[in-house]
Parts: sequence; C-alpha cells; structure tokens
Amino acid sequence: MLSKLIVCIIAGLGAGIGTGFAGLSAAAVISPMLITFLGFEPYEAVGIALASDVLASAASAYTYGKNKNLDIKNGLVMLLTVLLFTLFGSFIASKVPGTAMGNMSVFMTFLLGMKFIIKPVMTTKEVQASKTARQKFVQSLLSGTVIGFICGFIGAGGGMMMLLILTSVLGYELKTAVGTSVFIMAFTAFTGAASHFAIGGLPDPAAFVICIAATLIGAQAAARIANKADAKTLNRMTGIVLAVLGAVMMLVKLF
Repeated sequence: MLSKLIVCIIAGLGAGIGTGFAGLSAAAVISPMLITFLGFEPYEAVGIALASDVLASAASAYTYGKNKNLDIKNGLVMLLTVLLFTLFGSFIASKVPGTAMGNMSVFMTFLLGMKFIIKPVMTTKEVQASKTARQKFVQSLLSGTVIGFICGFIGAGGGMMMLLILTSVLGYELKTAVGTSVFIMAFTAFTGAASHFAIGGLPDPAAFVICIAATLIGAQAAARIANKADAKTLNRMTGIVLAVLGAVMMLVKLF
C-alpha cells in the first residue's frame, strides 16, 4: 500500500505540473508509471489517468480563463473536431496492423520541451487578435481535425499536439495556448474516462483517488505560477517541465 501511495503521488504531481504549465495530458505520465511500477493493466491505468486529467484540466482552464488567457470561442470549434476525428483516427488505426507509434509521443514531449528552451514562443496576443473571425474558425477547424486524427491513430499525445499547433501554426502566445489546450482536454478526458469505466468497470479506488488529488494539486500550483510569469520565464519553465517529463518517461519505458 505504501508503494502504491508513493507512486501515485509522484505520478499525479508530475502529471499535474505538466498539465498546469504546458497542457500536457496526464496520461503521458500516470499511465506508464502505474503500469511499470504497480503492474496495473494498461486499460485501467489509462482510465485513471484520464479521470485525473478531467479535474486538473478544468481547474487549470479556470485559472487561465480568470487571467484572460483562454480562447473559449475557437477552443469549442477545435474541441468538436478533435472529438470527431479522434474517433475516426481510432477506427482507421484498428484497420492498420502494427501501429505501435504511441511511444513516439514520449520522445516528442522531450523534443518539444527542448524547442521551448532553445526557441521560445514570444508571440503576443495581438497576432491572434489581428486575424478575422473566419480565419480563426477555419484554422481551428483544420487544427482540430489534425490533432484529433493523430491522437486517435497513435493513441497519445493530445496535449502535446495541441500546444505545438496552437503556438507554431495558429500563432497563439504561450499562456493562451496552454489555457485553450487544457480547456479542450477537460472535455476530451471526461469523454475518454467515462467510456473506459463504462466498458472496463471502476478502477482501483485508492489509486483513483490519490492520482486525481495529486494531479489536481500539481496542476493548480503550476497554473498559478505560469499565469504570473513573464513570457520568457514561462517558456523556460514549460521547456524544462516537458524535457524532464519526456526524459523520465523514456527511462520508465526502458524498464
């Protein structure tokens, strides 16, 4: 029981910090740790991770929204297309043999972290504000399509993909990108967790509660710090968090 407590707390806090700072999905951290160190079945571990994501992402989105770093209107457009094309991507993946690409998301998390450290996102809110409503709508629609399909096909990397596309393709400044990302993830994680529990039943209650609580605490602390930081500092903190989590998960997967 002690080992379960320690692993769940570390996994939850790590996932929460990744969520609050960078909009990283909790599944990227919690799932491999529960599977590797506690011997959880992958399906149950993913369900716990998704459930942990719901409150952490929702609380983080509230904090970012309160600080005016959340684009709800275009986020809703992206949310709908992400959900739709995640289902489509999953269907296509089921028809293609040998799509063992999920591990790539861990490596990409590390690379994305290094990108924020080496080449920080210094875009201002004026860049997004200068676009027309039509441009924002079309870009959100296309981005949601790409993100959803990749997540459904590979099975991971949603938060990471959203952060990359929101900053590098749509021109969001970093805080608004993270705020919009966690807003979307709160809904996608709820959908995923509900389907997991409906199909596989309720998970281990102790791990479920501990992971959710630790992830929420980590996410709230990270989101509050992130919203007070200047752009350059936030880029460095986000990059370090992603790079460290990516490196740790790569080591975990070697066990």
